[in-house]
Amino acid sequence: ARSRGAFRGTERQVVLFVLCVCVCQSGAETLRYSLAEEMERDSFVANIAKDLGVSPSQLASRKARVVSEGNEQYFRLNLNTGVLTVKETLDRESDICTLFFKIFFENPVQLIRGEVEVRDVNDNSPVFPEKEMVLEILETASPGSRFPLETAQDRDVGSNGLQNYSLGSNPHFSLALGTGKDGAKYAELVLQRQLDREQQREVNLLLSATDGGSPPRSGTAQVRIVVLDANDNIPVFSREVYEVRVAENSPPEQLVVRVAAADPDEGSYGRVRYAFTQTSERSRQLFELNAATGEIRVSGNLDFEETKKHKLVVRATDGGGLSAHCKVHVEVLDVNDNAPEIVLTSLTASIPEDAPPRTVVALFSVRDRDSGDNGRTECAIDGDLPFSLTPTFDNYYELRTNAALDRERTAEYNITITAMDWGRSRLSSRERIFVQISDVNDNPPEFTQDVYTISVKENNTPMLRIGKVNATDADAGKNSRVSYALVREKGKEQTDVSINSENGDVYILRPLDYEEVRAFEVTVRAADGGSPALSAEALLRVLLAPRSAEPGALVAKVVAVDADAGQNAWLSYELAKATEPGLFRVGLHSGEVRTARAVTERDAPRHRLVVLVRDRGQPPRSATATLAIALVDGFSEAHLRVSEEAPAADPDGRLTLYLIICLACVSVLFLATAAAAVFVKVRRARQSMAGSLPTFPKSAAESSAGSLPRSYVYDICFSAGTVNSEFRFLRPLFPCFPAGLPHGPGDQRSSVCSANLGEEVDWAAQVRDLRGPR
Repeated sequence: ARSRGAFRGTERQVVLFVLCVCVCQSGAETLRYSLAEEMERDSFVANIAKDLGVSPSQLASRKARVVSEGNEQYFRLNLNTGVLTVKETLDRESDICTLFFKIFFENPVQLIRGEVEVRDVNDNSPVFPEKEMVLEILETASPGSRFPLETAQDRDVGSNGLQNYSLGSNPHFSLALGTGKDGAKYAELVLQRQLDREQQREVNLLLSATDGGSPPRSGTAQVRIVVLDANDNIPVFSREVYEVRVAENSPPEQLVVRVAAADPDEGSYGRVRYAFTQTSERSRQLFELNAATGEIRVSGNLDFEETKKHKLVVRATDGGGLSAHCKVHVEVLDVNDNAPEIVLTSLTASIPEDAPPRTVVALFSVRDRDSGDNGRTECAIDGDLPFSLTPTFDNYYELRTNAALDRERTAEYNITITAMDWGRSRLSSRERIFVQISDVNDNPPEFTQDVYTISVKENNTPMLRIGKVNATDADAGKNSRVSYALVREKGKEQTDVSINSENGDVYILRPLDYEEVRAFEVTVRAADGGSPALSAEALLRVLLAPRSAEPGALVAKVVAVDADAGQNAWLSYELAKATEPGLFRVGLHSGEVRTARAVTERDAPRHRLVVLVRDRGQPPRSATATLAIALVDGFSEAHLRVSEEAPAADPDGRLTLYLIICLACVSVLFLATAAAAVFVKVRRARQSMAGSLPTFPKSAAESSAGSLPRSYVYDICFSAGTVNSEFRFLRPLFPCFPAGLPHGPGDQRSSVCSANLGEEVDWAAQVRDLRGPR
């Protein structure tokens, strides 16, 4: 029994040894076969028995069987013949390129690998996505213009795949072929001859796609060219190629890029719509294009491991059918999940505005926990600010000023520092730093006006506020506090105005008279509170205005009476005519005439108003009254008397002329009568004196001044324009008689001789004195 057990143990060891040898040998042998696709069921693949060098009976005795990798069994082994056949028709286009199987033997155990390459057969023709492609081309398109066509798809590969495009014969277009970076062939229509819509509205072409199989297979599509009427401008993209990057796993509806094509035409020719063209079906599933806005958004799950780049072609077509194309290259980026960190080390919160350039404001460091390019960082300042960043060491940066500062222009800065890594999907972080600019007294006060003109009425009350001057200082704090003062010039008396040093109010110190002074000027200085103080000056001009009637002053009141009753007696007044319509107004129901505005010196001195009064009867009846208004400086008795005696105006001027002629005639007649009377009286007086006076010296009697000596000649003076035409005589100059000359009755005349020369005397008294007592 022991020997039998030992024999069995030895037999097991031998079997295990043989099995190990078979397994080891199976790793060294591989059977390789090829089979054309689309072969019928049970088609011959290979003779396994022949290839292994065994007989079919050995396959049966060793219980050989074929095992395919995967869940499906593609092959069947006939143990009687040793032939390997296919269980079902194989299609290479179903992504089955190479099939792997194993042949397992028992007794002894042996495992042999095998693989069958499914050879491609030209069993698919090129197929266009659409049987008819419609292109709208403007008749003004220039020769040489290219128009992309939809590409055909061929499920075969290699030489059996799509190889060539051809175009039917036509006089207008030729075909240009190209190969993309991925090896795919595409076709474009090239315009060879100008289109004419009036001659041919449509052009129909036959486009053929041919593969490289033997015999070759082909597919066709109709290309219908619609010739459009003239549309002068085609859409123009802002860029020919848009290159964008999108992180994988981006959420749906996320905006990728917005392509924009501008068309300067108006109406429908200027409205642009967008569409994908020459874009793979997979890319169309991952991205959606808004036909109206040109926004491309994520519509599927972007997977970096699946596809790193997507190439999209967008066609922009306006309402006239003109189109343009642009390419959009979308790069899917791997995830970069750590943003840089900004750590602020020191900060100067306030710097003076006169700080020199390159002044250090802050010190900070930047750290990114990522590695490689995702960990490399760069910093920048957002916006155009007078600051710059200077790298120092170990990712430290200094924030410095790089230009002169002006607090009056910008009092504080909100500086945003952006730190960004170098990853494909660049992450960034921001740090905001507030820096205040302290003030320096570098701005003098500025008056709002170079010259201030203030008007004040005469006879003002003392210390009357007449206005103010105003100056501002752009500085801050005490540097902006402005004080005012008058600049007193040497040699000039004290001015009549004063100014409030704090608010710039101007006051008149004493009453002023328009007739004495009509205007004067003073200089006002405004100084700030800085050290040293800065100042500015302005001219203050004070104008005096005479007192005048204020707006609304009552001038007169017109009263009308209507004998009717009721509505027929309701009266309304209105100003029918005026020398200056804007100066006076009439109350509608009161009849009061008032000033509509202030009376000025520029207004005419006399005005004539015609006031119309109208009742409410049907038909209405009306009457008018004329008012003569004089503008005067004051109301004196003489002026009032002259105003009352002033005659009514003569529109034609004839009455005035007649009055002047009559007055002249009366004056001439009166003067002639007066002269005759004087002449007669003087003559009688001389005759009377000649009979009673003693004999005069010869020298005097021989005078050539008429019948009287020169001393008896009277000067007669008339007052021009006097109403009563009165005249006065100057006292005559009598000679002095020698002593002892007999006088007689001339004793009275001696008293006359002693009268002062030039004294006014009564003429009748003089004559009586000369005649003496009767």
